[in-house]
Amino acid sequence: MPRKPDEYIVHILISNGHREEVRFPSIQDFQKWYSGELVPKADSKDFINVPIKNIQGEYMVVRPSSVVGLRVEPVFFGSVDRNDI
Repeated sequence: MPRKPDEYIVHILISNGHREEVRFPSIQDFQKWYSGELVPKADSKDFINVPIKNIQGEYMVVRPSSVVGLRVEPVFFGSVDRNDI
């Protein structure tokens, strides 16, 4: 029986080489943001809001035209966190 990820980490690769990481509780939440915010404004130089999970009072904005890549990584809380080793 396949396991269901507990959340998804989305690595945003920006044209100047900068990388950001945001978390989504489900793949559907990511797809909703991606198809509703990022894709329609892909060539825009105007800022769009990027949701940041579990951080009160903090937000991130990005220019969609500067996003050159996304990597979506499923996270399983039951897995061993390799950063703790």
